[in-house]
Amino acid sequence: MTVLTGARVVTPTGVLEPGWVSLSGSTIDAVGSGAHPDGEVVDLGGGWLLPGFIDLHVHGGGGHDFTASADDLAAGVAYHRSRGTTRTLVSLVTAPIDALVTQLGWVADAAEAGTGVVGAHLEGPFLAGARCGAQNPAHLLDPTPDAAAELLKAGRGHVRVVTVAPERPGGLALIDQLVAAGVVAAVGHTDAGYETVLTAFERGASLVTHAFNGMRGAHHREPGPVPAALDVGVPCELINDGVHVHPAAARLLLRSPLVLITDAIDATGMGDGTYVLGGQDVVVSDGEARLARNGSLAGSTLTMDVAVRRAVTDVGLDIVDASIAASGTPARLLGLGGVCGAIAPGLDADLVVLDDALELSRVMRAGDWI
Repeated sequence: MTVLTGARVVTPTGVLEPGWVSLSGSTIDAVGSGAHPDGEVVDLGGGWLLPGFIDLHVHGGGGHDFTASADDLAAGVAYHRSRGTTRTLVSLVTAPIDALVTQLGWVADAAEAGTGVVGAHLEGPFLAGARCGAQNPAHLLDPTPDAAAELLKAGRGHVRVVTVAPERPGGLALIDQLVAAGVVAAVGHTDAGYETVLTAFERGASLVTHAFNGMRGAHHREPGPVPAALDVGVPCELINDGVHVHPAAARLLLRSPLVLITDAIDATGMGDGTYVLGGQDVVVSDGEARLARNGSLAGSTLTMDVAVRRAVTDVGLDIVDASIAASGTPARLLGLGGVCGAIAPGLDADLVVLDDALELSRVMRAGDWI
């Protein structure tokens, strides 16, 4: 048995200070404070111990675009793992159906190999042209049962989230189809108003894709998607890089469960330059990624450790709520709450260590330090 000591242990109900976590192989055996059980003691030397981060929305990193090849997918996931993301939901941008079928095969292979990939998020092609952002408008489609069934089949049970613009012809029927298949329907890249989005939630949609971005804005007479989500408590994704959403607007999202995401592209960790997303040129300048053709934001260069730190220092969350937003709520949405997403007995030993300044210092995946 290994016992981790010497850090403030962040659990879903509070911080244990001083705390300890005992591990049995790849599993958390016990959690406590004060005197710890016997075992091989690893003193973490201060700082904070949190559950590993779960990123529900990420396209690449470390110079690797998930849609380029199976090898690039693996390398990009490994890059984000080094920044504390121990479980990755691979996001695929809008593309022709046959290309998505191929990419979903890569994701399914990675998920079945136990790499920390927990499935796929299809961010398209069923999106609104008026709000497609960095998605390639040439490949957008109205939802049909056959197209959705083909994509779900290609994912071999690993398509976990699909973003839908509910106002598209067939959009609400697609939500019905996804919910029946056990897939999370997310409202996003939509020009729908408040009432239409409420209807989508009534039909079973249960997530908002990168809130405030790629959707109608919140107006006092036409509230739009975000107030609809806040009114009924639907979780909202937040790209917490200080570019996509101002901290004051981010604080509005605290009325619903918050989900910290990166929406990171291959440029993450690589510096400024020109990159490609979904076949479109992206220019990164001062860490901001924008489409070359029109200046639209095109994902981010964010990592989950930075998103968590900014949630505390800029948005004002306490460390427990920031941890829940980065791990606990994503795990619950994916049906993995009994497997990971918290520091609790019986869950997988996916852990991150942050120093006193909330900078990442160590990462553990399945009981092994990375």
